[in-house]
Amino acid sequence: MPGYYKKARPLPISVMQRSVLDQIVQRQKSRQDHVKRARIILYSSEGMSIIEVAEHLNIHRKTVSAWRSRWLCHQEHLTLIEAEADYPALSEAILTTLSDAPRSGTPVTYTAQVVAQVVAVSCEDPKACGYPISHWTPQVLREEVIARGIVKDISVRSVGRFLKRGRS
Repeated sequence: MPGYYKKARPLPISVMQRSVLDQIVQRQKSRQDHVKRARIILYSSEGMSIIEVAEHLNIHRKTVSAWRSRWLCHQEHLTLIEAEADYPALSEAILTTLSDAPRSGTPVTYTAQVVAQVVAVSCEDPKACGYPISHWTPQVLREEVIARGIVKDISVRSVGRFLKRGRS
Protein backbone atom coordinates (compact mmCIF):
# COMPACT_ATOMS: atom_id res chain seq x y z
CA MET A 1 0.00 0.00 0.00
CA PRO A 2 2.14 2.93 -1.22
CA GLY A 3 1.78 6.14 0.74
CA TYR A 4 0.39 4.36 3.79
CA TYR A 5 3.25 5.60 5.96
CA LYS A 6 3.94 9.27 5.70
CA LYS A 7 7.58 10.24 5.69
CA ALA A 8 8.37 11.93 8.98
CA ARG A 9 9.95 15.35 8.93
CA PRO A 10 13.63 15.48 9.83
CA LEU A 11 14.18 16.18 13.51
CA PRO A 12 15.52 19.64 14.33
CA ILE A 13 19.04 19.38 15.72
CA SER A 14 21.52 22.18 16.21
CA VAL A 15 25.23 21.86 15.48
CA MET A 16 26.05 21.70 19.21
CA GLN A 17 23.38 19.06 19.85
CA ARG A 18 24.69 17.00 16.92
CA SER A 19 28.18 17.28 18.38
CA VAL A 20 27.00 15.92 21.75
CA LEU A 21 25.07 13.08 20.08
CA ASP A 22 28.09 12.19 17.92
CA GLN A 23 30.27 12.04 21.04
CA ILE A 24 27.78 9.71 22.73
CA VAL A 25 27.86 7.40 19.71
CA GLN A 26 31.65 7.43 19.37
CA ARG A 27 32.61 7.25 23.05
CA GLN A 28 33.60 3.72 24.08
CA LYS A 29 32.20 4.08 27.59
CA SER A 30 28.73 5.24 26.53
CA ARG A 31 25.80 3.12 27.61
CA GLN A 32 24.48 1.13 24.67
CA ASP A 33 20.89 2.24 25.19
CA HIS A 34 22.10 5.86 24.93
CA VAL A 35 24.08 5.03 21.79
CA LYS A 36 21.08 3.43 20.08
CA ARG A 37 18.80 6.32 21.00
CA ALA A 38 21.37 8.88 19.88
CA ARG A 39 21.58 7.07 16.53
CA ILE A 40 17.79 7.19 16.24
CA ILE A 41 17.91 10.97 16.70
CA LEU A 42 20.87 11.44 14.35
CA TYR A 43 19.37 9.31 11.56
CA SER A 44 16.02 11.01 12.02
CA SER A 45 17.67 14.41 11.71
CA GLU A 46 19.19 13.35 8.40
CA GLY A 47 15.76 12.79 6.90
CA MET A 48 15.50 9.01 7.24
CA SER A 49 11.92 7.81 7.69
CA ILE A 50 10.80 6.02 10.82
CA ILE A 51 10.75 2.70 8.96
CA GLU A 52 14.19 3.29 7.45
CA VAL A 53 15.68 4.06 10.85
CA ALA A 54 13.97 1.02 12.37
CA GLU A 55 15.30 -1.28 9.64
CA HIS A 56 18.76 0.25 9.77
CA LEU A 57 19.04 -0.23 13.55
CA ASN A 58 17.05 -3.49 13.59
CA ILE A 59 14.48 -2.18 16.06
CA HIS A 60 10.71 -1.73 16.05
CA ARG A 61 9.27 1.37 14.38
CA LYS A 62 7.34 2.21 17.55
CA THR A 63 10.67 2.54 19.36
CA VAL A 64 11.88 5.00 16.75
CA SER A 65 8.63 6.92 16.93
CA ALA A 66 8.73 7.06 20.74
CA TRP A 67 12.28 8.45 20.86
CA ARG A 68 11.54 10.96 18.09
CA SER A 69 8.57 12.18 20.13
CA ARG A 70 10.64 12.33 23.29
CA TRP A 71 13.30 14.39 21.52
CA LEU A 72 10.68 16.80 20.21
CA CYS A 73 9.19 17.20 23.71
CA HIS A 74 12.61 18.13 25.13
CA GLN A 75 13.74 20.23 22.17
CA GLU A 76 12.73 23.58 23.67
CA HIS A 77 14.52 22.81 26.95
CA LEU A 78 17.66 21.72 25.08
CA THR A 79 17.61 24.89 22.99
CA LEU A 80 17.39 27.07 26.12
CA ILE A 81 20.38 25.31 27.66
CA GLU A 82 22.30 25.64 24.43
CA ALA A 83 21.57 29.37 24.31
CA GLU A 84 23.54 29.74 27.54
CA ALA A 85 26.53 28.17 25.72
CA ASP A 86 26.89 25.66 28.54
CA TYR A 87 28.23 22.57 26.77
CA PRO A 88 28.48 20.33 29.89
CA ALA A 89 24.90 21.19 30.89
CA LEU A 90 23.69 20.49 27.34
CA SER A 91 25.51 17.16 27.34
CA GLU A 92 23.90 16.24 30.67
CA ALA A 93 20.45 17.33 29.46
CA ILE A 94 20.78 15.24 26.30
CA LEU A 95 21.84 12.19 28.33
CA THR A 96 18.82 12.74 30.58
CA THR A 97 16.60 12.97 27.49
CA LEU A 98 18.04 9.69 26.19
CA SER A 99 17.58 7.93 29.53
CA ASP A 100 14.59 5.84 30.54
CA ALA A 101 11.83 7.57 32.43
CA PRO A 102 11.48 6.44 36.05
CA ARG A 103 9.02 3.61 36.52
CA SER A 104 6.88 2.96 39.54
CA GLY A 105 7.43 -0.78 39.74
CA THR A 106 5.19 -3.29 41.44
CA PRO A 107 3.50 -2.04 44.59
CA VAL A 108 4.54 -3.64 47.86
CA THR A 109 2.28 -6.56 48.78
CA TYR A 110 3.28 -6.77 52.44
CA THR A 111 4.57 -3.78 54.34
CA ALA A 112 7.63 -3.96 56.54
CA GLN A 113 5.31 -3.76 59.54
CA VAL A 114 3.42 -6.89 58.44
CA VAL A 115 6.68 -8.76 57.85
CA ALA A 116 7.89 -7.72 61.31
CA GLN A 117 4.65 -8.95 62.87
CA VAL A 118 4.94 -12.32 61.10
CA VAL A 119 8.54 -12.68 62.30
CA ALA A 120 7.48 -11.66 65.82
CA VAL A 121 4.81 -14.39 65.88
CA SER A 122 7.44 -16.89 64.73
CA CYS A 123 9.51 -16.00 67.81
CA GLU A 124 6.68 -17.04 70.13
CA ASP A 125 6.30 -20.59 71.41
CA PRO A 126 3.76 -22.50 69.27
CA LYS A 127 2.58 -24.45 72.36
CA ALA A 128 1.63 -21.17 74.06
CA CYS A 129 -0.60 -20.46 71.07
CA GLY A 130 -2.35 -23.83 71.35
CA TYR A 131 -0.44 -25.82 68.73
CA PRO A 132 0.95 -29.27 69.63
CA ILE A 133 4.32 -28.61 67.94
CA SER A 134 7.69 -27.43 69.20
CA HIS A 135 8.64 -25.29 66.16
CA TRP A 136 6.64 -23.20 63.71
CA THR A 137 6.20 -24.50 60.19
CA PRO A 138 5.38 -21.98 57.48
CA GLN A 139 1.92 -23.58 57.07
CA VAL A 140 1.03 -23.36 60.76
CA LEU A 141 2.51 -19.88 61.06
CA ARG A 142 0.40 -18.80 58.06
CA GLU A 143 -2.75 -20.05 59.80
CA GLU A 144 -1.82 -18.20 63.00
CA VAL A 145 -1.14 -14.79 61.37
CA ILE A 146 -4.43 -15.05 59.44
CA ALA A 147 -6.28 -16.03 62.66
CA ARG A 148 -4.76 -13.03 64.47
CA GLY A 149 -5.87 -10.72 61.67
CA ILE A 150 -2.37 -9.57 60.77
CA VAL A 151 -3.18 -10.32 57.12
CA LYS A 152 -6.33 -11.45 55.32
CA ASP A 153 -4.42 -14.01 53.28
CA ILE A 154 -0.81 -14.96 52.71
CA SER A 155 0.88 -17.82 50.95
CA VAL A 156 2.97 -20.40 52.74
CA ARG A 157 5.83 -19.45 50.42
CA SER A 158 5.67 -15.79 51.47
CA VAL A 159 5.80 -16.77 55.14
CA GLY A 160 8.78 -19.01 54.38
CA ARG A 161 10.54 -16.15 52.56
CA PHE A 162 10.01 -13.80 55.49
CA LEU A 163 11.51 -16.34 57.87
CA LYS A 164 14.43 -17.15 55.58
CA ARG A 165 15.25 -13.46 55.15
CA GLY A 166 15.47 -13.06 58.92
CA ARG A 167 18.17 -15.72 59.35
CA SER A 168 21.69 -14.59 60.13
